[in-house]
Amino acid sequence: MKERSATPFLTDIQELRRRAREHVEKGAVTAAYKGDVETAIKLLNEALATEIVCTLRYRRHHYMAAGIHSQAVADEFMEHANEEQQHADWIAERIRQLGGAPDFNPEGLLTRSHAQYAEGNSLVDMIKEDLVAERIAIESYSEIIRYLADRDITTRRMIEEILQNEEEHADDLKDLLATLDPTKPGV
Repeated sequence: MKERSATPFLTDIQELRRRAREHVEKGAVTAAYKGDVETAIKLLNEALATEIVCTLRYRRHHYMAAGIHSQAVADEFMEHANEEQQHADWIAERIRQLGGAPDFNPEGLLTRSHAQYAEGNSLVDMIKEDLVAERIAIESYSEIIRYLADRDITTRRMIEEILQNEEEHADDLKDLLATLDPTKPGV
């Protein structure tokens, strides 16, 4: 059997070491990063605003839930609020890793957010508003994932994980809505 010559998988180790020292001030952003850092930070700050708005809306809904089924729904709202806050924390950390500054400024928060802050007047209205916001996040994050592709794998994977959780939220809310609003079969 003919022996194949080994093709190096990585760049010469000396070259790798040289490049790592070359722009040490850039932290996690190395020459292997193929994305546009400024665009990634802008998209992530919009996602951060979206997660903050969703956290606030879910928390309000938790405290405003009333009626016979309110406790179970309020608990679900708080669970979602806590998960949205976790997403915001992940996003803020990634923005920092990319050399940016997470934008927590409440001024303009709603204009940066893809989701709206809709209060809802009843338990069913609250669930519907949260479901709409989850559907917006699902579409928005899907677009971000397609944009990032292989340009920024770490950010893409993080957004994929958040997307998976948002889809679970949407499914939970769809089930709650079907239970509380039987006029919407198979919502």
